[in-house]
Amino acid sequence: MATIYHIAERLGISPSTVSRALSGRGYCKENTREQVLRMAKELNYAPDHAAKMLKTRVTKKILFAVPDICNPFYFDMIHGINSVIEEYGYLLILLHTKNELDEELRAIQTLREKYADGMIMVSFDFNDRNIDAINGLGAPVVLTNRYESDGGNDRFHYVYVDTYLGIRQIVRHFIGQGMERIAYVGGSLQEQTGGERFRGYSDAMEEAGLRVHPEYVQEADYTERGGYLAGQRLLQSALLPQAVALANDLMAFGFMKACEERGVIVPDDIAVAGMDNLDIGARVHPKLTSVDLQVKEIGRHAARILMQLLHDEQSDIRNVRLVPQLIVRESSMRK
Repeated sequence: MATIYHIAERLGISPSTVSRALSGRGYCKENTREQVLRMAKELNYAPDHAAKMLKTRVTKKILFAVPDICNPFYFDMIHGINSVIEEYGYLLILLHTKNELDEELRAIQTLREKYADGMIMVSFDFNDRNIDAINGLGAPVVLTNRYESDGGNDRFHYVYVDTYLGIRQIVRHFIGQGMERIAYVGGSLQEQTGGERFRGYSDAMEEAGLRVHPEYVQEADYTERGGYLAGQRLLQSALLPQAVALANDLMAFGFMKACEERGVIVPDDIAVAGMDNLDIGARVHPKLTSVDLQVKEIGRHAARILMQLLHDEQSDIRNVRLVPQLIVRESSMRK
C-alpha cells in the first residue's frame, strides 16, 4: 500500500509537503499540489484513517444502537441520521442490541473504547444500569426515549416522540365510534417503553369511564410473531373485544393474521390500530390505521444534536419532544 513517503520519494520532496498537499491545510505551491495529487492517483494512494485517528483521536464514525434490526421502523431513522451526519463527513455503524441489557452495555463499552465519536441509542428500557454507564462516558450520547435521572445531572440528551399520547389517540378514536371493549397488546409492562404505552391505554380508558379487563391486556415482544401469539390468546376470550390497540405495526400485522386464521373479520368483528405507520401498512388489506411517529425527524434531530455536541456548538441544544399523529385507515373504521 502506497504511503505519503512513497509519494515523497517519487517526487523528491518532503513527506510533510505531501501531507499538506493532500490535506489542503498549510502552505503548498499549487503546481506541487497538482503533482502530488497526480502521483497519489498513479500509486492508488488511500489515506490511513487508523493512523490519522491515533493522531487526532477523531474516528468520524457514529454508533447507532437498536434493539431489532429486522424492524423496518429503524430504516427511516437511519435515513434521517445519515441526512445530517453525511454533511459532516461521518459514517454510521449499526449495532444490534437484541433488546438485551448486556448487549446495550456492550454497545456503551464500544463507545468508551473509542470505536466511534458518539452514539445514538434506542432502547425499550432505559434503566439505572444502562443510564449509569452512559453517564460515565466521556463521549456524547443521544437517546431516542425521554429519560431524566432523579439527580438531574445526566450527561446525555434525548429526542423522543410521545408514544403515551399516541396510544391515547388510538383508544380515543375507538371510543369515539362507540366502542367500549378495547384490548391492548404491547411490550413488557415492566420496561420503560411498554409501561409508557400501557399507561396511554389505561388512562384513556379511565378518562372515558371504561373498565380495563385484565384478559384484554396482552404482553408480547415487538414482532409480528409476538402480535400473532397475543392475537391467538385474545381471540379465545369468551367475549371478544370490539377493538385492539397494538403498540407497534409489526404486532398489528401478526394480530391480523391470527384474526384471518380464526375467521374474525377486521374491522367488522374487531377494529385494529397499530403504531409506527410503516409504509407496508398502507398496502395490506384492510389498510392499517397507525400512529405516525415522525421517525425520520427523530433521526434528524438526534443526529443534529450529536453533531453540535461533537463540534462544540452547544449553546442552543435542547431536548426534543415530537408529537405523534394518528393516520386513520380501513382497519379501525366500523361500517
